[in-house]
Amino acid sequence: MKILMVNKFLYSRGGCENYMLFLGEHLKKLGHEIEYFGMYDEKNIVGNSAGKYTQNMDFHSKGLERFLYPFKIIYSLEAKRKIMEVIDNFKPDIIHMNNINFQLTPSIVYGIKRKGIPLVQTVHDYQMICPNHLLYNFDKNEICEKCIKGSYTNCIKNKCIHNSRVKSIIGAMEAKLYSLLKTYKKVDLYISPSYFLEDKLLSANELYKGKTKTIHNFINKDKFTCEENNAEDYIAFAGRLSKEKGVEELAEAAKLLPEYTFMVAGDGPDKDMLKDIENVKLVGFLSGDKLTQFMGQAKVLLVPSIWYENCPLSILEAQCMGVPVATVNNGGMAELVKDGITGILIDDPAPEKIALKLRQILENEEYYKTLKENCKKEKEKILSVETYCDILTKEYEKLVAR
Repeated sequence: MKILMVNKFLYSRGGCENYMLFLGEHLKKLGHEIEYFGMYDEKNIVGNSAGKYTQNMDFHSKGLERFLYPFKIIYSLEAKRKIMEVIDNFKPDIIHMNNINFQLTPSIVYGIKRKGIPLVQTVHDYQMICPNHLLYNFDKNEICEKCIKGSYTNCIKNKCIHNSRVKSIIGAMEAKLYSLLKTYKKVDLYISPSYFLEDKLLSANELYKGKTKTIHNFINKDKFTCEENNAEDYIAFAGRLSKEKGVEELAEAAKLLPEYTFMVAGDGPDKDMLKDIENVKLVGFLSGDKLTQFMGQAKVLLVPSIWYENCPLSILEAQCMGVPVATVNNGGMAELVKDGITGILIDDPAPEKIALKLRQILENEEYYKTLKENCKKEKEKILSVETYCDILTKEYEKLVAR
């Protein structure tokens, strides 16, 4: 099968890109032909035989071109034209989109469907029902679902996109345009990494009915192994140091547990919240083997996110290494942790509640050992890339056979 993977970035930049690149690599090993379409960048590590990409859009540029960006990020004629050229050259059987907004725009959907090719999209966030993609109000530091039914004035009012009125107006205009055009109805299948996100899509708009399928994310299970007696005496946090990730709650919970060490891997705008707390150690941004070792040697992985996380790979990776997880009982996180079996779910992410739950794990040695053993057993149920590809290609085949 010939598969065209589409994403705005074509190099390892974050979870979405890593998902696409690893998936494409494995599909290629299975004998499929894979090409990629996205934005031109010197860092690109994959591409297409036609050599067609959209112009690199640098939002920090000071050149005159930046004044055209508000138009290009709503509807890109360039992206639509160039993906059609790639399709004519490669002749894919199916197209699999990932993150396309702003740099590519949903305009490419019209180019794809003009060619009559089945279209799949993996939904990595809440972009189709929320202009800032997160269902989160940064100003109030709380979940926000006010735009979910298609009224986007709240996004402008609260400057939901980067605390900028202009960016929020543009984001709201984009969301409203494609809502009115019913563009997303043209996608044949949406892959959701969590049942929670799938439910949000279905409750927001009937056009998604019959077009969604939940498949939890996969990980490279061979990379994440459990070493006996590897646990060191620290609570780990790995991620962006920002309010929506629960950094403020993490800081206050650490103060309530002075006898325990909190090791924090990551960087972000709210890093200073964790400074000058005696039992919090900042180790900086980690990736690859260093991050794996950091999580694998932890006593517990803490994921205190306030926003609705979709399907955090860190939870799956920790469990594969026999590390119990303490996380908030919301979003896709609640689907990945079995409360009292592979970790604990925190109903209220207030610092005192987080501290109480962590004590339950750490002060009961037999309970902790049981959680750890259960995590090892859970590894068999976590999807490998091989199983994921098997499920996905069956969905591809159904669409191609229509």
